[in-house]
Amino acid sequence: MLKERTSLEGKRILVTGGTTGIGRATVILLVAEGAHVLTFGRDEKPLAEVIRLAEGGRGKVFGTVADVTSKEDLARVFSEVDSKLGGLDVLVANAGIASEPLDEASDDEWRYVIETNLVGYIAASKAAIDRMKKQGAGQIVMIGSISADLKSPGESIYATTKAGNQAFAETLRKELAQKNIRVSCIQPGSVSSDMQESSPEEQREKIQKHEMLEAEEIAEAVQFILTRSERCDVVNLKIEPRLEDYS
Repeated sequence: MLKERTSLEGKRILVTGGTTGIGRATVILLVAEGAHVLTFGRDEKPLAEVIRLAEGGRGKVFGTVADVTSKEDLARVFSEVDSKLGGLDVLVANAGIASEPLDEASDDEWRYVIETNLVGYIAASKAAIDRMKKQGAGQIVMIGSISADLKSPGESIYATTKAGNQAFAETLRKELAQKNIRVSCIQPGSVSSDMQESSPEEQREKIQKHEMLEAEEIAEAVQFILTRSERCDVVNLKIEPRLEDYS
């Protein structure tokens, strides 16, 4: 039996976009495991809800309203990381939004998707790495998507950002390996979330039919990555429902 499982007790973790879907489930699970987590989202109501749901865990939870595309907001988030967490051990880069096909999206809309889904990951990673290098260790987990591989019609912008997430994570991992900072990418298939076009009832039906995953299953994948031994890199973890719709 492996005895070198890394404990999450007391780990200082930032989860971007932790107010809905995968991010929300991840915050709740990590706090339950004893981690101290700071998260943010664009809206106050879901932020307050995730804090309420996570507060019963062994760790601490903090939240702030912020937009990952804003340099000022992100600087403020990391200032709160320093003051409330006292440093950073783990970044879970998760903040993301869906996109219309390019020919149906305005210039502002498709640019905002790229700023959120790709530039936001890079900006958050840079600020995290600056802190991790000073302490000599750290870990980054990026939530990507199998859209990067499927390249389905209608997902030209979204798939581009997720392909970028994967390439960024895999290349960054090699750049940081000698600095004792590990980088992983998770590529989920269809997951129940607020971002889905289908109704909650339709999503529950798909889960029952094994056509969709629950957000908690991806949160458990994050937990799995973060609890491996320090010598172990989970490079790219693809998770799909058994009956994924590839159309």
